Amino acid sequence: MYRSNDANTSYDAIVIGSGISGGWAAMELCRKGMKTLLLERGREVEHIKDYPTAMLKPWDFKHGMNHTLEEIEESPVQSRNSDPGNAHFYVNDREHPYIQEKPFDWVRGYQVGGRSLIWGRQCYRWSDLDFQANLKDGHGVDWPIRYHDLAPWYGYVEKFIGVSGKHEGLSQLPDGEFLPAMELNCIESHLADAIHKNDQSRLLTIARVANLTKGWDHRGPCQNRNLCSRGCPFGGYFSSNSSTIPAAFATGNLTLRPHAIVAEILYDDRLQKAIGVRVIDSLTKESFNYYAKIIFINASTIATAGILLQSKSNRFPDGMGNDSGELGHNLMDHHSSSGAYGVHDSYKESYYKGRRPSGFLIPRYRNLKNETELPFVRGYNIQGHGERAEWQDRSAEDGFGVEFKSRLTTPGPWFVWMAGWGECLPYHDNMVSLDSRQVDKWGLPQLKIDFEFKDNERRMMEDVKHSSGEMLDNAGFRDIQIFNYHRPGGATVHEMGTARMGRDPKTSVLNGFNQIHAAKNVFVTDGSCMTSSACQNPSLTYMALTARACEYAAHELKKGNL
Repeated sequence: MYRSNDANTSYDAIVIGSGISGGWAAMELCRKGMKTLLLERGREVEHIKDYPTAMLKPWDFKHGMNHTLEEIEESPVQSRNSDPGNAHFYVNDREHPYIQEKPFDWVRGYQVGGRSLIWGRQCYRWSDLDFQANLKDGHGVDWPIRYHDLAPWYGYVEKFIGVSGKHEGLSQLPDGEFLPAMELNCIESHLADAIHKNDQSRLLTIARVANLTKGWDHRGPCQNRNLCSRGCPFGGYFSSNSSTIPAAFATGNLTLRPHAIVAEILYDDRLQKAIGVRVIDSLTKESFNYYAKIIFINASTIATAGILLQSKSNRFPDGMGNDSGELGHNLMDHHSSSGAYGVHDSYKESYYKGRRPSGFLIPRYRNLKNETELPFVRGYNIQGHGERAEWQDRSAEDGFGVEFKSRLTTPGPWFVWMAGWGECLPYHDNMVSLDSRQVDKWGLPQLKIDFEFKDNERRMMEDVKHSSGEMLDNAGFRDIQIFNYHRPGGATVHEMGTARMGRDPKTSVLNGFNQIHAAKNVFVTDGSCMTSSACQNPSLTYMALTARACEYAAHELKKGNL
C-alpha cells in the first residue's frame, strides 16, 4: 500500500493512471513478478468504503437529482455529465482548467479508478472491417495490427471482467466470451421483430455490458439498480477498484501512489531510453522523481498527449516520441447526437421489473460492403432503450388534486429512444497542444483542445436521424420525432487518438505493440494509441491492447531488449 514516507524510488515498472487501462497494466505487470508503482493524480478511492452515495435515495439529496446554479457555474462541463449521486467522481472545472478552441467537453475523474467508476460499461469487439478501414479508404494511416492479433486478448479480458451478452454471428461485430444476456423488454422485442422483418441485414440485440448476470470472480451479480456510476458495493460491474487493482495488490508487488501528477517522462540521452518520471504532489506541490525499467502511460487520451508533449529532451525537443510530428494530432470522439424517438400504443398490460443497466444495440449496417450510394464513409451503430412513460416524463402536464396524482402515477405509453454512435475520422487538425502562457496551479501548461466534427460526420448524423425514424415508423410507432442535439466533441466521452499506432515511424507515434518507436521502454495503451475510432464503444479494445502490450513488455524485458 501507499505510504507517504515511502523512501523507495525505484521499481521494475511505473504505470501512469489507474483507470480502465492503467488498472489492467498494473495487474498484468504485477502478476508477471514486477515491482510496480501505480501513479494516480487524484485522491484514493477504496472499493465499497468510498462509495458514499451508493445506497442513497433521490430524496436523500438536498436538491434531489439536480445540480445547483452555483455547481453548474463552478463546473459547466462536468455538471452536464454528472448528477449529485456521482458528482464526487468528477473533477471541478475551475480547479482543473483547459482551453477550448472550439466547444469540447473534456470529462474527467481524478481519483483511484479514474473513469472506470463512471463508464458506460458497453463492451464490443472490433473486426477487420475496422482495423482495415484506414488502408482501404485512405483516411489516416494503416493499423499495424488486425483482428486476429487481438482476438485472443479480447477473450482474455472478457473472461476476467465478465461481459453479459448474446451471440449473434455477425462479421462486423464478433461474438465474445459472454455471461448470460440481459433481456429485452416487450417494446424492444417488438421493434427487433419489425426491424428484422423489414430488413434482414439489420438486427436489434441486447447491449453487451460489463454488468454481471451471475456471480463472477467474487463479485456480483448485478442488482439491476442502474446506479453504477455511484460505485457498486456489490461489485456488479467491472471497475479498476473492484477488480484489477485488488488483484494487483494480491500479488504483493503493487505500490499505489495517489495525489501524484506526472509532469514529464525522464529520458537519458546517453542510455537512449526513458529512466523514470518527474511527479508533483498535488497537495504539497513538492516535486520528486521515480525510476523504472519500463513505463506504461495510461493517463487517458488528452492527458497522455499532454504528458508526452511536456516530456522534452535533447533527443525529443518537441515532446517524447514526436519524431513524426503526429503527437497530439488525430483526436477523435464518437458523435452520438442524432436519432429518433416515438410512442407505441400496444402492450398496455405489460411492464418490467428493476432498472436494467443497459439498453439495446443495432450493430452497424451501413457501408459493410463498400456501398457507394451513401454520402459518407464508415458507419455507426444504434443504441437505445424502450420503457413506459413515468411521472417525470409527464410532469409538465396540467392538472391538480387526486385525479392529477392518479394520472401521473399510472404508467404512460411505451416509447423508444434511439441514437447513433458514429465513427469520427482521424483528422490531423483535430488536436491537443500545450499553452505555456496559461498554466494550472501546479505550474504546468494548460492543455488546448481544437476539435470539430466535419462533413463526413455531419452527413452521417443526417442518415442516423432518418434511418432511425424510418425503423420506428415501420414498427408502428406514432408521434415520431427525429433529432440532432448538436453535442460538442468529447460529449460521448470516447476521446481517442493523439499518439496513434502505425507501421511507419514517420507517420505514427507507436508501433504494433504500443511502444514509442524511438523510446522502446515506454508503452502507451490508453485511448491515445488508437489509429481510427470505429463506432463501437472502445474500452474493451483498450483493455485488450494493454494486456497484449504487457505480455510483450515482459518478454522483451527478460530478453534484455528494454
